[in-house]
Amino acid sequence: MNPAQSTTPAQHVTDLGPATALNYQLSLKGAERAYRRADADDKKVISGMKSDCEFVIEWLNTGRRPGNKRGIERRAGYEREILLDPIRMQAFASDSKAGSPSNLTDDQRFQLQYALDQLSERERECYVMAHGECFSHAAIARMLGISAGTVSEYVQRAHRKISNAVENSLFFV
Repeated sequence: MNPAQSTTPAQHVTDLGPATALNYQLSLKGAERAYRRADADDKKVISGMKSDCEFVIEWLNTGRRPGNKRGIERRAGYEREILLDPIRMQAFASDSKAGSPSNLTDDQRFQLQYALDQLSERERECYVMAHGECFSHAAIARMLGISAGTVSEYVQRAHRKISNAVENSLFFV
């Protein structure tokens, strides 16, 4: 074979521009054409290129990592919910302890009291300590003489009850 006639893989590389889904689809089509003409050894390499292109195309089209079972877009329910404004909750908790005026309006204070009235005494105590006074679950457990898991359960139950109260109430507008 004449050296001038030989081709190297670098001669077949084409710059398709920026990394867009359309450019990756063009690369995928080129890899599919090359796969049909390739021998058995080259088919392994080219099939890896094809799967890489398909992976990137899906990522670019959806904005999510392909095959990811639990990404940031699929958080657990307690991580998605923002039940009450934490600043209001802290002002409410500090106002009830010190008896000093806070920056809450009467309507806001009424809304918070209504939501907290939906809880049992222990749930309210754990919820206010966790969200109003910013204690950790372990610290609350030590203060109340219960386990941290029990505190977590009370706080999660309180979250559910408060979110139901907020969704089904005319007071929270």
